[in-house]
Amino acid sequence: MFSKELEKFITENKNKKIVFTNGCFDILHKGHVTYLAEASKLGDLLVIGVNSDASVKRLKGPDRPINNEQDRAYVLSQLKSVDFTEIFTEDTPLNLILKIKPKVLVKGGDWKIDQIVGAKEVISAGGEVFSLNFVDGYSTTSIINKIQHT
Repeated sequence: MFSKELEKFITENKNKKIVFTNGCFDILHKGHVTYLAEASKLGDLLVIGVNSDASVKRLKGPDRPINNEQDRAYVLSQLKSVDFTEIFTEDTPLNLILKIKPKVLVKGGDWKIDQIVGAKEVISAGGEVFSLNFVDGYSTTSIINKIQHT
């Protein structure tokens, strides 16, 4: 269910403060990069759960994703704020969160803490959950709309 690389990463970093976030990250933009840089400052390592192509289609519709899961994970992994990416196939990252057991769970500011998947589990294990600042004017949907209407 999880990659061998994830297993190794967890074992090698068991004493580190892991920050976890997740998303589709279909077309990477300034809002994403700003949010990930902010998230990475909350701990020692930033891990991103990347929605699989199938889960993006279920969540965003049949025309998404624009970029495939391997490409999205690779681009994210090359950001200096990101330490590890793992693709997950479910609609939510709950199983991945339970596996990683992050000390910090974050989502963008458009999410209320009580809506964040895994918040209850992270808090009950003594961790923290944050809804970080949302960067106005940046979204994958608005980029797609702009391209389609140009």
